[in-house]
Order: sequence, then C-alpha cells, then structure tokens
Amino acid sequence: MDIFEKCRNYTVVKDALAAGIPYPYFIPLTENEGTEASFHGHKLIMCGSNNYLGLTTHPKVRQAAIDAINRYGTSCTGSRFLNGTLEMHEELENALAEYVGKEKALVFSTGMQTNLGVISSLVGRHDVVVLDKDDHASIVDGARLSYGETKRFRHNDVADLERVLSGIPKDKGILVVVDGLFSMGGDIAPLPEIIPLVKQYGARLMVDDAHATGVLGGGRGTAAHFGVTEDVDLIMSTFSKSFASLGGFIAGDANTMHFVKHTARSMIFSASIPPSNAAAALASLQIMRDEPERVQRLAEIGDRMRRELRDLGFKIGGTVSPIIPIMIGDDARTIGVWKALFDAGVFVNPVVSPAVPEGQQLLRTSYMATHTDEQLDQVLATFETVGKAAGLI
Repeated sequence: MDIFEKCRNYTVVKDALAAGIPYPYFIPLTENEGTEASFHGHKLIMCGSNNYLGLTTHPKVRQAAIDAINRYGTSCTGSRFLNGTLEMHEELENALAEYVGKEKALVFSTGMQTNLGVISSLVGRHDVVVLDKDDHASIVDGARLSYGETKRFRHNDVADLERVLSGIPKDKGILVVVDGLFSMGGDIAPLPEIIPLVKQYGARLMVDDAHATGVLGGGRGTAAHFGVTEDVDLIMSTFSKSFASLGGFIAGDANTMHFVKHTARSMIFSASIPPSNAAAALASLQIMRDEPERVQRLAEIGDRMRRELRDLGFKIGGTVSPIIPIMIGDDARTIGVWKALFDAGVFVNPVVSPAVPEGQQLLRTSYMATHTDEQLDQVLATFETVGKAAGLI
C-alpha cells in the first residue's frame, strides 16, 4: 500500500472545479489593507477578517515592527528555551499578564502552538480534559496530543457539562477548556454558570480568548466581560487577530506558568516569534489601553450589523458579537451566495461541511472597528440584493 494513495484519491476539490463550482479558499489577495482588499484588481470590502480593531494598518504598529527589524533583524533563529528569548519577549509577557489580570504570562510562536503546548503539558496519563463540542481545532488537537482522556459536552450546555464532570472519578485531574467567544457562531461561553461546576468537581478552567481579546470586556476578554477573572485559571489568546501580529500567549498563576514554560514542547522546540511580531503586539496592546474608543466602536458596529441583518430577514443564530454568521444550510447554496457577494464586492468566508455539521453551513462575517458607516451601508445593500436573489430573505 502506497501511503500517497490517499492523495491520489482525494479528488473532491478537483471534481468541484471540473464541475464549474467556484473555489472560495486560498484566494491570493493582491492587497489587504484593513477594511479593503483586492483580487486581480477587483476591489472588496473585507468582512471576513479577524483584524477586529483594525490595527494592522495603524501607523504606530507598523513603525514598531519596522524599528524592531532595524534593531534586531528579522528572526531570533532559536527557541525561547535556548537563544531565542529577548528582553522584549519578557516585557510583552509582563504587559499581557497585567492586561488580562493574571500573575504571569508566556508567549508562544502561534496561537495554535499555545493550545497544543499548554493542554498537552498539563493533561497527563491520569487526567481528563473536557471540551465544548464547538471548541477550536487547536484545543481539540492539544487534547489529542496529551496522554489524558478527552471528553466533550454539548455546545454551551451547562447541564451536559455537569453530566460529563459527574462521571469522572474523583482521583482524576480535570481541565475544562472552552472558547470564550466562539469563532463561528459569535456566541459567548456562559462562564458564570460554568465556574461553579468547575469548582464543585475540583476541576481547573482554561478559556481561549483568541476572538475575545480586544472585543469583550473592554478589550480584556471574556472573563473581564463577566467580571470573573479571578475564577478563571488560565486565559489564552492569540496575536493574529486584535493584536495585528503573529503569536500567542497563556496567562495564569506563576507556578503553572513555570511548569508550562519548562514542559510545553511547542515552546521548547519552536523558534520564538520574531522581534517585529513581538513589537507589533506590544504596540497594539498599548493602543488598546490608550484608545478604548476602538473597542466601543467595534461593539456599536456589531450591534448595528446584527440588528439590520436580522431586520432584513437573515438567520444569524445566537451571536452577540461582531462575528455574525449567515445561516444557509446547504453546501452548494452557501458557495453560490459567497460567489455572488464576492462578485458584488464583499468578502466573506463560506463554511461548509465537514467543517460544520450537515444543515449548518454558513457564511462567516466579521467586522472591524475601522469599517466606515459608508462601507457598512454598502455591505448591507449588497446583502439585501444578493439575499433576495438567492431566496434567503
């Protein structure tokens, strides 16, 4: 048996292209300047980015990255464990810990590597990791890499979480991991209901705030949004969204951070984030502090788009954030609506099976603090035209 046989037999994308179905992934954008993008000269309003605060084009963020390259070069060429730690990395860690309200923080090379390293290092052979069924793939993969047992509960179903926790033997260590703000549905984990259960069953709670930092809690995330920061053991986030950079971090108590620092394989065996990325993240964090009106503007835009898309007749689920899904429920129809929006100048993300269960196919839209009212007017007008033509509204 040739191990490459599966590659030759993987024809689903080729078959779709041969049938004339538009291909909506790996689109090589010519430009991507915040709220606008272009593809071969075709201008698009970007409604599919995670650049929630619009900081990738902020002059202070750009200049910080340029200055770091001029001072340090383009790479640290080594892991944090050996030669790849700069004073800037530790400065960033200290600032992040203070920002999210924890004792210490650790910076990893990507958000994915943060979840892989933290979960796999903490969950041992005699432990159990409990996941929400809609948790991000990086959380699922971190659980797979651990030597412990993985259990899952129905999305945001606290009663089902209790059912799972009550069935775990008392001699097992338990780590519950949830997204704070879920990246597809735009809904929020009910932390005030989860925390009492976690405490009752002697578990620890980790919240992935990749999409919540810069968005919820005045920018400080889901725990701050609910006022429960002290009751959340670990707060994780990424730099590839509101921080306008690349990397990730975990924050918690000093002892846990010390343990993870010396046992997380994705930290020890990966090169550290380049100076330019660390500097961009630091600059973005300072802007979050100095310009809270960006978070407020983002919230206002999210409120408007949810209200007006619902008023038009679109099904947008239970979102309470600037992440707004357009529920469609069929692969071909979802791709067709995506293409019509794309041709009309609006960039969104189609999510089809098996990424979501059959019948839950959707268009993921997300908005930025830097979208203008005129751009939003155009987006809504385009959605109305396309939605009516497609029979969605």
